[in-house]
Amino acid sequence: MATVTRACTLCEAGCGLTVTLDAAGTITAVEGDLADPMSQGYLCPKGVAIQDVLTDPDRLRRPVVRQPDGSFVEVAWDHAFDLVGKRLRSIRRAHGNDAVATYIGNPAGHSMAAFQIGILVDALRTTNQYSAATTDQAPQSLVSWLLFGNQYLFPVPDIDRTDHLLIVGANPIISNGSLVQAPDWRRRIGAIRDRGGHVVVVDPRRTETARVAGNHVAVRPGTDALLLAAILAVIDAEGLVTPGRASDWTDGIPALLDAVRHVTPELAAPVVGVAPERIRELARAFATAPRAAAYSRIGPCQTRHGSVVAWLVIALNVVTGNLDEPGGSMFTRPAFDLQRMVGISGRTGSWKTRHSRVRGLAEFGGEFPAATLADEILATGDGQVRALVIFGGNPVLSFPNGGRMDEAMRELDFGVAVDFHINESTRHCDVILPPIASTEREHYDLIFHTWAVRNVARLSPALAAPDPNGRTEQDILMEVATRVGVGPTERVALWLLGRARGLLDPLRILDIGLRLGPWGLRRGRAGLSVAKLRAAGRTMDLGPLARELPARLFTSDKRLALAPPPLLDALALAVAELTAADTAPAADELLLLGRRRLRQKNSYLHNSQRLVKGRDRCTILLHPDDADSRGIADGDPVVVTSRVGKVELPAQVSDEMAIGVASIPHGWGHGRPGSVQQVADTHPGVSVNDLTDDHQLEVLTGNAAFNDLRVTVQRA
Repeated sequence: MATVTRACTLCEAGCGLTVTLDAAGTITAVEGDLADPMSQGYLCPKGVAIQDVLTDPDRLRRPVVRQPDGSFVEVAWDHAFDLVGKRLRSIRRAHGNDAVATYIGNPAGHSMAAFQIGILVDALRTTNQYSAATTDQAPQSLVSWLLFGNQYLFPVPDIDRTDHLLIVGANPIISNGSLVQAPDWRRRIGAIRDRGGHVVVVDPRRTETARVAGNHVAVRPGTDALLLAAILAVIDAEGLVTPGRASDWTDGIPALLDAVRHVTPELAAPVVGVAPERIRELARAFATAPRAAAYSRIGPCQTRHGSVVAWLVIALNVVTGNLDEPGGSMFTRPAFDLQRMVGISGRTGSWKTRHSRVRGLAEFGGEFPAATLADEILATGDGQVRALVIFGGNPVLSFPNGGRMDEAMRELDFGVAVDFHINESTRHCDVILPPIASTEREHYDLIFHTWAVRNVARLSPALAAPDPNGRTEQDILMEVATRVGVGPTERVALWLLGRARGLLDPLRILDIGLRLGPWGLRRGRAGLSVAKLRAAGRTMDLGPLARELPARLFTSDKRLALAPPPLLDALALAVAELTAADTAPAADELLLLGRRRLRQKNSYLHNSQRLVKGRDRCTILLHPDDADSRGIADGDPVVVTSRVGKVELPAQVSDEMAIGVASIPHGWGHGRPGSVQQVADTHPGVSVNDLTDDHQLEVLTGNAAFNDLRVTVQRA
């Protein structure tokens, strides 16, 4: 028997695992690593299922090519690469570079091939770039770019030292944190309460996190911006503005307060569904706490005014003196400083430098909103997208109006995916290039360590020897990049790139980044390196978060601009829209929210029997009053209808939902013709994104506004 310690790569938390293997290399047990300084033995069901990814019988080990009848056959690697290069070059010659689009899915965040992804996208020279960011986090990224000068620089709540934590539209006990690496939120929230602190959860649903926090504010979906503006107005009106040292490097505090001053609790209360005095209590409690931190995540991000919410959360931390202070909202000092490397490259962010062909939606960070990719494929004419390159994504299940995206993928001239499943999206591709699993190679968390609540670093060993005929993600990406050239100059550049693969090996880049990073070479002493991380064998604890501002800012003057005009304008629009008389849903409508379960990660873990066993988890949650008024009992089949689609699924009646609000989990919708995932296809559920509207977008970024969707619900 052998024991290996490594980090889980199935969500952002990166929990420490202790994995036991027998003499044949088969995993016999997976447990939480008690010695891990971050997770301290915590392990969720996904961590145990990490072995299922390795042994999944439906997982592709060789490239496959789609046949005229829709089936797939295995081919040699060289044949697959030749076909991809030939078809992509042909389409680019005939229709231009922008005829090829790229989509980077969520699994890219758990990959060490981040730099190779960029090399491939650059080699394709297309402006039609898309990613999961505009279904997920674009509003928060835009705010980071406008305020801090870098779209990847996110403050995180210093939850292990705070006295008061305000969570707006996040459910970290289930998500394990997002844009915050902090395993075991149940323990951490309990610790806040044990030391006499308070945790407040603002959410339309009494979530698992709200139940543990014990302090739930049921807000109407999509109105978080108005609630936060009213909280700031109270803090201003009652003389509680105390920015502290932030006033030395922050501009725009008076302009921000002027913008929210008229948003009184009395104005906001009828819209948000929270009493005026309760709004005042929330403001006073946060502003007078010795150490407080406000944190928001995906719920508000996926509404029409997500950027305003992300901004006002940061503003709340600033005006109360809790930004960049212990126990407040702080910045990580990552060992591999990806944010600094992005700054050196000059790719800290961009906005409105160009607009999409069909709907004129602005790019952000070089990418167009995912909600318009189907338009670009289906609308004929110059610039039409005719080929799609997917890295680890499933747009049919993850894009708004998934049915239309399904139709669009059928119309592509050519599709290639880097993925190891024939799923709901890759079944439309002509070639699928499967990488080895993350557990079959060494792994360092390039991205999520940059948002950790403690400074840590870890290099995880492989759990299993990779197939000798398998390819890593970086190998696949580099090989495709070297085969898509169209001109002599590009061919030479890509040939040199191919020769330099050793220099671009992720572990070599990691080693250089660690040595040059904040924990690397210092005062003549050798700091962190790949060798040191290997020798450590576990997560290295580099200490608690420390003050980083203003040095950490990427703005040219090292100042934080708290009231940029685009956000002031968006706030005015949000207040005007939310307080308009005709904003309430019709009598027969409900407001639909998404949700997730601890046993799932978007759409890609449903092929694990241990994660889908038990009762049906793809249900619509309804408040008892809403169910009674429609003649619906618990377990009844119901039909849910939106502007773009209709689905049928079981009802689950629960008083955790606010009246007038319903919830369907995302990530389901399996069992489609051509998909090859035996377990997932026998637990199909329905895709909530067959209901979500591709024309319901966040105001500034075009991020898909999945939440606050108006639907009708009837007994089937």
